[in-house]
Amino acid sequence: MNSRIAFLSRLRSKLRAFSLVSLATLALAYMPTTSAQSNPPEGWVTPFPAFRVIGPLYGVGMLDLSVFLITSDEGHILINTGLADSTDHIRSNIESLGFDFNDIKILLTMQAHWDHTAAMAEIKQLTGAEVWATPEDARVLEDGGFSDAHFGGRETFDPVEVDRIIRQDEVITLGDLRITVHEHPGHTEGSSSYSFEWNEGGRDYDVVIANMGTVNGGKRLVVDPTYDNVAVDFATTYNKQKQMDVDVWVAAHASQYDMHDKYTPGQAYDPETFVDPMGFVRAVERLESSYLNLIAEELDQ
Repeated sequence: MNSRIAFLSRLRSKLRAFSLVSLATLALAYMPTTSAQSNPPEGWVTPFPAFRVIGPLYGVGMLDLSVFLITSDEGHILINTGLADSTDHIRSNIESLGFDFNDIKILLTMQAHWDHTAAMAEIKQLTGAEVWATPEDARVLEDGGFSDAHFGGRETFDPVEVDRIIRQDEVITLGDLRITVHEHPGHTEGSSSYSFEWNEGGRDYDVVIANMGTVNGGKRLVVDPTYDNVAVDFATTYNKQKQMDVDVWVAAHASQYDMHDKYTPGQAYDPETFVDPMGFVRAVERLESSYLNLIAEELDQ
């Protein structure tokens, strides 16, 4: 146990040593090649205990690879699934919170890349949950990544049937949950974020599960663009995100929202732990600045 705690402490120290943009570049520049899938970054495979973000929202993923559970009395929503061998860890984390893995009713993804979707087909089969996705990401989910504009050309995860298409401003309802869909394309053509309102202790919180607009290494924006209008998609996403009402926010990677600076395993629950509205704006602005620099570099070539 002591060696385990020491390992987590060392890895958290490494995470804090980089800026948010450096972390995003480090984690997300990995291309879904056979070698990357067989030897992913430590933070994507290192188990991390479940924790409560706020209200019905929980983290049930890995040290740096986020999986989120949103609970209700009529079943649960799981957002992202991590790598192909993540199912047992996700199940264990959900059960450690006192919830039933088999009560997952809806599976959502923030981006149809293998590091966030590879266990989706298995979890769908085990739980009978429905997969809901935006139109562009639905296509990629159903062909196992083959049609991904940047990393496609072969299957990078098990294809999974999409049961329902979701779009901008649609409200997902399950029990007393009301989750709003936000289409935030760029990272993938169908990248999506989700938001809901929560009241606790006499305070209203705007909660966002945000897909951040990181640009994968090798992606082309304006000169021979990876897909039509990719630069416009990123610009639109940054603009939309900066206009969102945000109190609490999380993202597809713990490093993107400084999770390890905000929370330590075993820490008592407090709805204020992840309140960070200005941190969200700064994160979006840094990514937007990086995007503009990449465009300038392309035009200078």
